Amino acid sequence: MSNLSKIKSEIENYSNESNLTELQIVEKLEKHFFNKKVNDNLKLYKKGKKKVRDITKDLKISPRKFYAILEKKKIEHKKYNKN
Repeated sequence: MSNLSKIKSEIENYSNESNLTELQIVEKLEKHFFNKKVNDNLKLYKKGKKKVRDITKDLKISPRKFYAILEKKKIEHKKYNKN
């Protein structure tokens, strides 16, 4: 049995036990692992070991979205004026 079929069967079992659809389960997993990546990168950002440019490239998000995440988690960052 391949890994993909194992994962699929686990998702089907979980969907039968809970009242969620398989698509909802996959979306929750995706959100969980994205947040995990964000938290790992935020730790490096706080220490000054990783720049915003590198983090946005790794997470494949825009810098604006990254700054929104910083504000949501109440992490201080430099605010640049466009002028």
